[in-house]
Amino acid sequence: MVDNCAIVLAGGRGKRMGTSTPKQYAVIDGYPLIYYSLKAFEDCAFIDGIVLVTLEEDIDYCRKEIVARYGFVKVKKIVPGGRERYDSVYNGLAAADCGGYVFVHDAARPCINPEILQKLYDDVRRYGASVAAVLSKDTVKISDSSAFVLDTPDRGKVWIVQTPQVFTSAEIKAAYDAMMRDGGRPEVTDDASVMERYGGRRVHLCETSYTNIKVTTAEDLLTVSNFLQKNSTN
Repeated sequence: MVDNCAIVLAGGRGKRMGTSTPKQYAVIDGYPLIYYSLKAFEDCAFIDGIVLVTLEEDIDYCRKEIVARYGFVKVKKIVPGGRERYDSVYNGLAAADCGGYVFVHDAARPCINPEILQKLYDDVRRYGASVAAVLSKDTVKISDSSAFVLDTPDRGKVWIVQTPQVFTSAEIKAAYDAMMRDGGRPEVTDDASVMERYGGRRVHLCETSYTNIKVTTAEDLLTVSNFLQKNSTN
């Protein structure tokens, strides 16, 4: 058993990218996108192990062409994902043999850096559950089903949630177990929602960085490349 671990989710097909290659293998500045998240956790002193969750048919490829090729010794297990994101996280948690904190991260956010990880680690040790987030720069409207405005929330209280999302291993596993016994929740799109509904612990929003974007479309690759280059020079 290790103390703290990371679950890196790389099981998506990235249909919105408009390419035949899943986005986690798209090459950015000479490396596949998945490399950057794994590298960040590999180099992090307080992360002891990594569970990589990917498509079942990609497990052998990831083992040979990602983990072995780039020398990621902290990747202890590679497991198949599930139909929904929460299924993939559940599989990752089942494989994660750690007694401390679990960092759940989407590989599609390659700009994770040591500063963000340290802030989250400090935050989770204080609050018990912490997620990367930034305040919304834009005015947000709440609509009805016909797209008419119902409300305009205070922008100072509207946050854009990212990953990593960090919890104690025992608590997030218990929360996921409770949700799965309840039949799962298709509308659940992040781990904080599981903790909020089933974990009995309030989740703290840890203000991190606007550079920690998620690659969704081909245009995002250029933006990410710029951010990664800036990170490498800092």
